[in-house]
Amino acid sequence: MSGEKILEGVFAVHKPQGVTSADVIRTLQKHFNPSKTFQPWLEEERARRERESKFQRKRRRHQRLDVKIGHGGTLDPLATGVLITGIGKGTKSLQDFLACTKSYETVVGFGAETDTYDRLGKIVRRAPYEHVTREAVEKALAQFRGKIMQQPPIFSALRVDGKKLYEYAREGKMPPIEIKHRPVEVLEMEIVEWYEPGTHGFKFPEQEMTGDEKIVAEKLLDKDASVPAAPSTESDVAGQEAEASSSTKRKSPPPSDEVKEDSAEASKKQKVSETEAAPAASESAAAEPAATETPAASTEQTKTQTPAVKIKMTVTSGFYVRSLAHDLGKAVGSSAYMSELIRSRQGDYELDPEKVLEYKDLEAGEEVWGPKVAKFLGEWEEKRANNAEAVAAQQ
Repeated sequence: MSGEKILEGVFAVHKPQGVTSADVIRTLQKHFNPSKTFQPWLEEERARRERESKFQRKRRRHQRLDVKIGHGGTLDPLATGVLITGIGKGTKSLQDFLACTKSYETVVGFGAETDTYDRLGKIVRRAPYEHVTREAVEKALAQFRGKIMQQPPIFSALRVDGKKLYEYAREGKMPPIEIKHRPVEVLEMEIVEWYEPGTHGFKFPEQEMTGDEKIVAEKLLDKDASVPAAPSTESDVAGQEAEASSSTKRKSPPPSDEVKEDSAEASKKQKVSETEAAPAASESAAAEPAATETPAASTEQTKTQTPAVKIKMTVTSGFYVRSLAHDLGKAVGSSAYMSELIRSRQGDYELDPEKVLEYKDLEAGEEVWGPKVAKFLGEWEEKRANNAEAVAAQQ
């Protein structure tokens, strides 16, 4: 072995829009596997495997030697922002980031309801929006602050009896059990900016649902329409879990906030659980063509004439931003969808150029990303050592 420092730990990546959390992990591996930066880690892992028993080696005979990478909380392909990433032994710490608070900035558009509660989904129905004002939205937000009970999106990657919810929807089936509301807490929530109709360029959903598919979707959405996210009492609240959205391979863009395939979240085994391993089990941004497109003129007109609002919030784990958008639309007597989403903070990792690895740095080459990743992992190791000393001193 080379004797060089073995780099592992936790750092944050700035995920761009249009790629899944699982894609980010695959791209990191693509650059890390052949790099000099992680050659010592690979050499150490190779030596460790050689010391394994004959049975263990046989089990691994078809397994490629890759830098071990996972993520601690998925983001939709639509979303951008902080994606916590673990390398080597750092993957064992990813579970810690599933229960921490997170900060988001989202844009909510009014006038339409989609199957996935965001603009990548198909429009199930439209609703009047002329009466929606900043004052009405501000008043409605009061019921979403503090401890509340929130229902996860029906079209999400939550598993019920081993099957993702959106898979039931695609097959035109109702889930075998009721999807219950979950206790979450909104620590802060405020309007950042209000956009009058015609004053913004945020995209409106482009696909329209029709036929039997629409009938099934309306049934599913109506099933949860009777329970808007109203404030809950102390006795109603006692738990938390999940991520601010959830998407995976889907024909109509399913919610992907947490793709649980390579991360800590994927390891949670419960009857109804999220799916993304850092939630990244299989998210795909591609959506199948809509059965019928909304006429171009009508879509263009809607894009510029519906109001929108930008909201900033800090929430506990388990909070779905898409559900907030959906429920907010109902609270103001209209329909709404999530148009944009940024995760600005997760735990103590903030969206700051000095604190996260920019995704574009990977294509710039190891001479650019190498020193940054080494610095971030070094800071994590130092912080971990300091925490261990502090705990030891208290004992």
